[in-house]
Amino acid sequence: MNRRTFLQAAATAGILAQAPFILAQKPGRKWRVALVGSGWWGKNILKEAMASGECQVVALCDADSTTLEVASEQVADLSGDKPKTYIDYRDLLTKEKPDIVIIATPDHWHALQTIAALKAGAHVFVEKPTGHTVNESRAMLAASRESGRVVQVGLHRRIGPHHVNAMKFLKSGAVGEVGMVRLFAHSGGGHEQPQRNSEPPEGMNWDLWCGPAPKRPFNRKLHPGGWRNFLDYANGTLGDWGVHWLDQVLMWTDEKYPKRVYSTGGRQIAGAPILNEIEQTTDAPDHQVAVFDFEKFTCIWEHRHFAENHAEKYGIGAYFYGTKGTLHIGWQDGWTFHPSRDSDAPVHEDSQLQQPDGHNLKLLWADFLSAIADKKAPAAGIELAHRSSVLPLLGMISLKVGRSINWDGATEQIVGDPAANALLSRPYRAPYEYPAI
Repeated sequence: MNRRTFLQAAATAGILAQAPFILAQKPGRKWRVALVGSGWWGKNILKEAMASGECQVVALCDADSTTLEVASEQVADLSGDKPKTYIDYRDLLTKEKPDIVIIATPDHWHALQTIAALKAGAHVFVEKPTGHTVNESRAMLAASRESGRVVQVGLHRRIGPHHVNAMKFLKSGAVGEVGMVRLFAHSGGGHEQPQRNSEPPEGMNWDLWCGPAPKRPFNRKLHPGGWRNFLDYANGTLGDWGVHWLDQVLMWTDEKYPKRVYSTGGRQIAGAPILNEIEQTTDAPDHQVAVFDFEKFTCIWEHRHFAENHAEKYGIGAYFYGTKGTLHIGWQDGWTFHPSRDSDAPVHEDSQLQQPDGHNLKLLWADFLSAIADKKAPAAGIELAHRSSVLPLLGMISLKVGRSINWDGATEQIVGDPAANALLSRPYRAPYEYPAI
């Protein structure tokens, strides 16, 4: 396939990628939508729901009453809807019985809230990764299958035009036989200074925010937004960014899971984590490498929060190393194929992203509504997202136990390692109960 032919085909595919948004515009009653987790990212998703013209926002939920008040005013300004507000999602589900629930809370809440929404009869759009632990994700998958409802996970790169077209190029054979994939996300940083703990903001239910996870002292490093680098509530950069790029690998390969995982990393630059009654720091690794051994190729994840990445052309994304050249799939920089032969010209496609956040939520939301209306599998459905979410979780288990783990993807068990296998779940803080698979 030559450069002109492929780019013409890619342009057509880019148009087709917009099609679900058109197909989703169907007459009839509006879907009654509720948002659980009403901060910045949850509102980004909700804006696409309102923009679709098919949704009525009936309820908002957040542990912070100030966040709720701001979100409610914004919804009224944008759509005219006047949603009811709730601190506890369980009250919302009981009283409002929404058709669709958007879950944009920290990772440690995803499983309980998704399962509760499904049991209440709602379709669910939940942020990635699916769960904080492997068995949470398995429980979410089981609940989805039992409910018959659609669950879309926020892996928007599955439907982003330049990602879709890069996958077409990769699968066309133009890169040759791929033996290694390298995934990476680097940023600047350095030694981390602790921040003093404080009382939660007025109107915030901090105990509810912590929910089933351990309850730390409130700290502005943790909330809002910083929870991604606290392992009680998320899984660091591997769980946050890594799941997107590992999902790209599973989009490409026919293999559903790796056979072995090894990870190492630490906080040699950031410094040892601090947690006491006076102050605290994050505790996720400031750098990490995870190796995923598949049957036909090796996949390597790496990140660091220091030195950035000025020594290389790209600072984020995926390299697919093939016998005919190297394909880089990036974010803002689109994708580029670098041929092995100097006589061949590179092939490039610019990104097609929605600003100001540079993602493809509009397409993913449209696909979600289309999947509900047409009773079909969504682009980032939980069946696929579960497998992608498990990979960074396995990397974190390997990091914690300090050794490689052998993964039986058919039974979803770690082979011959009871200590590692025990980390597929974790204890919940009373009175919360870990979900059954």
